[in-house]
Amino acid sequence: MVCVGIPKTVDNDLPITDCSPGFGSVAKYLATCIREAAFDLTSMSRTSTKVFALEVMGRHAGWMTAACVLAAEREGDAPHVLLLPEVAFDEGRFLNKVEQAVQQWGSCVIAVSEGIKRPDGEFFSASGVKDAFGHTQLGGVAPLITNLIGAKLGHKCHWAVADYLQRSARHIASETDVEQAYAVGRAAVEFAIAGRNAVMPAIRRISDSPYRWDIIAAPLSAVANQEKLLPPEFISADGFGITEAARSYLAPLIVGEAFPPFKNGLPDYVRLQNVATSKKLTNQFVI
Repeated sequence: MVCVGIPKTVDNDLPITDCSPGFGSVAKYLATCIREAAFDLTSMSRTSTKVFALEVMGRHAGWMTAACVLAAEREGDAPHVLLLPEVAFDEGRFLNKVEQAVQQWGSCVIAVSEGIKRPDGEFFSASGVKDAFGHTQLGGVAPLITNLIGAKLGHKCHWAVADYLQRSARHIASETDVEQAYAVGRAAVEFAIAGRNAVMPAIRRISDSPYRWDIIAAPLSAVANQEKLLPPEFISADGFGITEAARSYLAPLIVGEAFPPFKNGLPDYVRLQNVATSKKLTNQFVI
């Protein structure tokens, strides 16, 4: 029996592969959303709302939250604060950071991971309910964060949850991401036909600028039940941002646009027929 895996997760938390198809596009979407939301916040900040928080997926890994920083091109650009699951939430330090941003820039934009934890390791937004896999269901961290800011600092806040929108925003996909998705899918089929077992096609980064990459075979034993978190060298010293090394990693993944065709002003997506084809391989699986 032959088994071949394919990397695919917007969380970008699979080891060995440079990135996972899906991540580049969600990074592009989130950076775009937070930039546009920041423009709107700025227009209101003198007389009304001063703080905006965008809740981003990421139970244990902060890759998606970190990608929001790609929206910032110069000092003072949003987001001003990141809350990453790799960094324990410190209420006092966080509130000081928010107030500093409001005083310095007139407003504060926060990208917060759904999986941020208290110093004791408990999820900040744990609902007390577990899902079918035994995972703690997270109850929405953005309103908790903004309620805290309102109560302690007195600022009017607004929040939003990207939720399914961030996973399904094909209308603003990264061209780099789409190319990589096709490449790993093609490689997986080629591995299966060649009889290669217990492997996963992985993206290997050759250089940052220009961004060059190829496909290698990674052993499934080194991928299964492993989780790739943001490395310490990607997180700023204060824990509320990312480093230039992280930006160099992230920036190439959102390059290029791969717009779908449009019809009557809306994306005209392919609707799969889900018709089974005749079997071509025996005792071989691609997952």
